[in-house]
Amino acid sequence: MSPGRSYFMTGALGCIGAWIVKALVERGDRPVAFDVSEDRRRLEAVMPRADLERVTFVRGDITSEGGVRAALEASGAERVIHLAGLQVPGCRQNPAAGARVNVIGTLNVFEAARAAGIARVVYASSAAVFGLADEAVDETVAPAPLTHYGVFKQANEGNARVYFHDCGLSSIGLRPFSVYGVGRDAGITSDPTRAIKAALVGRRFRIRFSGTSDFIYVADAAAAFIACADGGPEGAHVFNLHGETMDVGLVAGIIDEQLPEASRGLISLEGPAIPMPPALDDSALRAVMPALPRTAVRDGVRETIERFTALRDAGRLDLADIEA
Repeated sequence: MSPGRSYFMTGALGCIGAWIVKALVERGDRPVAFDVSEDRRRLEAVMPRADLERVTFVRGDITSEGGVRAALEASGAERVIHLAGLQVPGCRQNPAAGARVNVIGTLNVFEAARAAGIARVVYASSAAVFGLADEAVDETVAPAPLTHYGVFKQANEGNARVYFHDCGLSSIGLRPFSVYGVGRDAGITSDPTRAIKAALVGRRFRIRFSGTSDFIYVADAAAAFIACADGGPEGAHVFNLHGETMDVGLVAGIIDEQLPEASRGLISLEGPAIPMPPALDDSALRAVMPALPRTAVRDGVRETIERFTALRDAGRLDLADIEA
């Protein structure tokens, strides 16, 4: 891939989206950020504000077929990264709205990509397509989601297969689990990240889930989406995205020991395990993308603490997600 390519991104103002935008700008590419929101605080938290001038922002609704198609055509983009979606709580609260955003919205992206002659769509699926499991799961395990969100993601994977079968439009869906890092501020698996932020400003924080989970640093997740957009295999593929499998209590301990002394002892843990697999086997993805980074939880936590500390000291640390 030569530098300076244009990438059409939905959900670019979310956590993973912000880190993808950051990485693309740093290497000289041109992100076109299509989002219903105009809230750029996650982008401003991870990249210099001056770099935002190199991002094209398009406000639009993912549920509008015509709006998505017009925006993609106008962008001149050569690659599509689709991240827009409602998370588990939103889909539980309003399943119909969740279906419109997560399923119809994804169909709109695929249809726009087909019409524009795009070669490949990379989209966010989720480990939520799996149900309960006691051990690591790979892509051969049949999905059995326990949430509307997971059902919607499974539907997207199926529709992606149909688009390749019918139209030859290639795609890659990536299934992350517990993403952490600056910008992760929504959903129950955001709690370890929010705990770091709370402790750094002297507030107590209770992580609401326990058990073992698959933690992936947000920069690694962003790198995987970009790599798949740049040169993934032909066909309709779905890959697990693995970080490091670890007990949530151990993660809380790692956070606490790396915090400044004045911020220690403020994080507690109380809640059930999340009914999803404790580990994702991503051997299939690594076979086709062997150079993808894998950041250890200890290192990712340290970098997250450093970034939040710098934002706090600059008076730019957004506390909206930890306000009582």
